[in-house]
Amino acid sequence: MQNLSALPRTWDLTSYFPSFNGPEYKAFKATLISDLADQLAATATLPNLDAANCRAWAKHINVYEDLVGRISHLSSYLGNTCATDAASEPGKRESADLATHFATLSKVHSELLRGISKADNDTWKLLLADPVLVGAVHTLNRMRTEAIHRMSGAEESLAADLGVNGISAWGRLYENLTGQMTFEMIWPDGRKETVPMAQRRALMSNTDRAVRASAFKEGNRTWAAHGETLAAAINAIAGTRLSLYGRRGQSNFLDQPYFDSSVSAATIDAMFKAIAANYEVPRQALRLGAKLQKATALAFYDLEAPSPLDPMPPLSWGDAVNLVDQAFSAGYPGLADYYRDILQKRWVESEKRANKRSGAYCTGSVVTGEQRVYMTYADTMHDANTLAHEVGHAWHSHVIKGLRPFAQEYPMTLAETASTFAEKMFMHGMLQDPKLTESQRAFLLDQECSNAASYLLNIAMRYEFEKELYTRRKSGELSVSELKALMTDTQRKVYGDTIADGDEDPWFWASKLHFFITEVSFYNFPYTFGYLLSLALFAEFKRTGADFLPRYEAFLRSTGVASCEDAVKSTLGWDLTSEKFWADAVSSVGVPVKAFAEIVAQR
Repeated sequence: MQNLSALPRTWDLTSYFPSFNGPEYKAFKATLISDLADQLAATATLPNLDAANCRAWAKHINVYEDLVGRISHLSSYLGNTCATDAASEPGKRESADLATHFATLSKVHSELLRGISKADNDTWKLLLADPVLVGAVHTLNRMRTEAIHRMSGAEESLAADLGVNGISAWGRLYENLTGQMTFEMIWPDGRKETVPMAQRRALMSNTDRAVRASAFKEGNRTWAAHGETLAAAINAIAGTRLSLYGRRGQSNFLDQPYFDSSVSAATIDAMFKAIAANYEVPRQALRLGAKLQKATALAFYDLEAPSPLDPMPPLSWGDAVNLVDQAFSAGYPGLADYYRDILQKRWVESEKRANKRSGAYCTGSVVTGEQRVYMTYADTMHDANTLAHEVGHAWHSHVIKGLRPFAQEYPMTLAETASTFAEKMFMHGMLQDPKLTESQRAFLLDQECSNAASYLLNIAMRYEFEKELYTRRKSGELSVSELKALMTDTQRKVYGDTIADGDEDPWFWASKLHFFITEVSFYNFPYTFGYLLSLALFAEFKRTGADFLPRYEAFLRSTGVASCEDAVKSTLGWDLTSEKFWADAVSSVGVPVKAFAEIVAQR
């Protein structure tokens, strides 16, 4: 087998297009633009759906599905290109131009919704029975539901056009601005260095508290310098959404994110009630961290700090690659084989360099049936865990790539379940390694505690902040000081006394990309959903062993053809609206917390 650690750390995008803006790229884009225009003209004149034209409607829906796949292919490519070179002016221009074509696609979508909104139940059943729509029933039923909350065709068309230079432009501003941000890092020895903002998070997980504190403080100076701009962006994004929700008859700003996540309010309410009732479980994990640092409480920049018990040395990329491989191989051979394959094909981008955008993600294309993993590896175990997480996303897409494009459109809630399950597989494999030392075991259990605090406290905090932001935004824009105060108050509410007074992060709202993503709102609760559901999945895996994996893959294949509740119920038999289900998952976090507490007590 090829030496995985010796493979290049930059990805190969040539299967998308041989070259950026080359002849193949231009031809693909030109054909796509032409087909979008043709389809918009065709659907705009198509009579409303009735029994006589069901076959014609089925064909137009198929064309739309193909257009979605092709524009997503182009979007994925441009996103990858710009992520690896945030300073690329041609990439920025192409991305901005693509937004106009997404607006055309949105108009086609609106025309389809217009046409199906008046269909009676018998006509609808006739449409769904068309052979060319096999496997698309779930998506079409969601489209019919969406059709209820639509403005007139002219209004939706105007909203799509204005969105290019409105809400989408604010999102692009944030990405372009932050992608080039730097801050002056002051090292403990007094040395000063200009550091890309993309590397700040890694510095805030440094073993040296002085390094973490400096990265936090100096990084926040940069965020503060751009505070008014970022406040304008977050207000504009939230305000635009609220205006559109009102026009579309959506009285609750959570209706759309819940719909986008294919989950019910009953499920999310049950989940967060269970978490709030058990805040002390993840808080105990943070108290252990504070105890190790001989403090009564932590600072915000301590939340991702490695345990001071046995600081782990830097973890090279090669070592991380091999650790993930060993862990996957021990528990999930199919996932391990796929992981090796994508490394050998150079579908993973991990190199650390200037002008890369921050964060990590997985993307792919239904046109090529391929996936890509993006990250900036910074020599920490946290980054190794991120690698496992993103590969979990990629595996999910790989398992379902044979389905029609509509059936591959799974919600973020279930996407985060697959990625976090891969994280659990990685961590479990590490903890089961007979060569594991006591120091390494302590470190890994500390990571389990850190994950619990992140998913159950940090993300809960983001969710509560964003809910209150949207509630207040109905009455007007929030100032920089109001945003900072709201963020601080929310951190105090969720974290309790585990964060010392004055050591909160009032600029977290500005530094977190998730609040500025314009394609989807409330980019937070799906992570907690996925974390807790993955705990339940992994508990079942440990109980039944390899026999569970076919059931798990059946669950993955159902994620684009059913709601969260139905996908889980049909393949696993669990009720997601039960608060007890979620409470049991939260309680299970107490096992690694207790094990780590015993180590802390011994030390």
